[in-house]
Amino acid sequence: MSTIHWRLMRQAGMSGAFNMALDQALLESVAGGGSAPVLRLYRWRPAAVTLGYAQRGSRVVNLNACRELGLDVVRRCSGGRAVLHDREMTYAVIAPEPSEWFPGGVVASYRVIAAVLRETLAVLGLESELALGRRPGADADADADDARASACFTAPATTELVHAGCKLTGGAQKRQKGAFLQHGSVPVDLDPARLFRALDTRGRLTAADGGALLARSVGWLNRWLPEPRSVTEVEDCFLDFFARRLDLNLKPDTPTAAEMARAHDLVARQYGNPGWNLAGIAG
Repeated sequence: MSTIHWRLMRQAGMSGAFNMALDQALLESVAGGGSAPVLRLYRWRPAAVTLGYAQRGSRVVNLNACRELGLDVVRRCSGGRAVLHDREMTYAVIAPEPSEWFPGGVVASYRVIAAVLRETLAVLGLESELALGRRPGADADADADDARASACFTAPATTELVHAGCKLTGGAQKRQKGAFLQHGSVPVDLDPARLFRALDTRGRLTAADGGALLARSVGWLNRWLPEPRSVTEVEDCFLDFFARRLDLNLKPDTPTAAEMARAHDLVARQYGNPGWNLAGIAG
């Protein structure tokens, strides 16, 4: 077992802006040599839609619907598509690379984490497999094109897991000075009609009809598990396999005062700033 203690952070619900700011602050801390590797599990209050770094506000999300639904909207520092975060396991892995746990390279690190997620799902009672790539015809329904094109969980990458043709896990990375952040999610329960309403910018379908279309490619655990599981149960199982597969020590911890100060600064300048967050204006 590694003699290096990883920092384990399990946190209650926080705003979308602060969650994304703290992920970046912790990445900077690890990349700067001021922190051991971090495994962070966190939740969202209120529920939130996160946009990939290259996505822009009203082009990919229905801001009025999000306000009506009480959803935060925030842009990530990582790439990918829009994700609705609510009743899910959300994780962030922040580590130096190369290392004894991650040999180096984007795909290699994704695959290490995917293996842990796959074991976790199997123990919970759900078999999954690595996606072969984007599902053919994923954007075939013209009336749902905008929501499908925006939503992360309609287009599994080859390092993500699927069951019954539906994507079960999503993740995105940010790399900085010899370290990487991979944050991702595993939906435990999900309302596809709510997801469609949050992302639909055309208004051609009802939320129920659009949600039914999204459900062809979007998955969530309790849709198929033999007995429903809570977010806490999924987190506990993931932590167990993460520590065992990577042969490491997880030490419960909290962000330092400096990391918290940096996160608050990032909220003020970026993640809580509509100009940066939705329009891509530098903070």
